[in-house]
Amino acid sequence: MTIATINIRKGRKFEQVLEGARQVFLSGGFEAASVDEIARVANVSKATLYSYFPDKRLLFMEVATLECQRQAREALDNIDMEASPRAVLTQTGLHFLRFITSDFGQRIFRICVAESDRFPDLGQKFYNSGPAVFRGEMAAYFKHAEARGEVKMSDHDLAADQFAELCKACVWPKLIFGVMKTVPDVEIVRVIENAVETFMARYGA
Repeated sequence: MTIATINIRKGRKFEQVLEGARQVFLSGGFEAASVDEIARVANVSKATLYSYFPDKRLLFMEVATLECQRQAREALDNIDMEASPRAVLTQTGLHFLRFITSDFGQRIFRICVAESDRFPDLGQKFYNSGPAVFRGEMAAYFKHAEARGEVKMSDHDLAADQFAELCKACVWPKLIFGVMKTVPDVEIVRVIENAVETFMARYGA
């Protein structure tokens, strides 16, 4: 079974259900969220909720996908095609790392991995909703910056991927393996500042 093979019905209370689920998932996570609580917060019956989402995982991934899209849009709003690479990289890097290290961002990642067998296209759906869009916009920005003589690179897509990995540094694997539970903002700033310096040392014109 894949997400693509399950038709999610949309109706009058669809957005209401999503907003209620978003509040519950963000406050307590996936495992702690009950269908009863989601229905109560959304002010709908369980029958109505199930008519839209027959599986809680489907509801979570719909919420996660929309949240990822929202985060990507917010990050892209900071990409001024005329701004300097250091300014753009710092702003987008901070937004990116703060999201993926957030409790909700980590839960999205873990659900994608845990449910990859049951929903094979789940990861692709999530990736296309935000990370792929962000990657494309960063690559487009690098092309503009290169045309102005501010950076020099032969593969703009690869450069975008490399910057994303620099932003994760040692923080992301430590979170995933449970070595650390939260990341102080001062550490996020330190990681991003150094990521920008390393990236510009390699690609700065």
